[in-house]
Amino acid sequence: MKAMVDLAIHYGKGQILLRDIAKRQQLSERYLEQLILSLKSAGMVKSTRGAHGGFMLAKPPNEIKLSEIFQTLEGSLGLVECVDDPTSCRKIDSCVTRDVWLELKEGLVSILGSKTLQDLAEKQAQKEEKAMYYI
Repeated sequence: MKAMVDLAIHYGKGQILLRDIAKRQQLSERYLEQLILSLKSAGMVKSTRGAHGGFMLAKPPNEIKLSEIFQTLEGSLGLVECVDDPTSCRKIDSCVTRDVWLELKEGLVSILGSKTLQDLAEKQAQKEEKAMYYI
């Protein structure tokens, strides 16, 4: 998510090198390479090779929901198997804990589905401005 916010902050400024994102976000470049491949396959990021190559968002930050990113990188928002696969448990109809897991998934879907990369990029700018004020 941090890498995608970084790309959103730099959206429209050309290609961004992975090593620059890794450095700014304090992430392993190797780890970031793996994540970027998944995001590229999902059509959220595009890349260009060569001297002026790098990565950029494939569409504007306000069109990329956090839920899309999360599901691309992590899979289902269900925290336990029975939430996504009711046939995985015989006690599905009488299990009260599953109700809690369903509620949690619905909450995650709602929150992550209501926010975009643009929202986070704007919030990041506000936080950085506020932090600069206190220095």
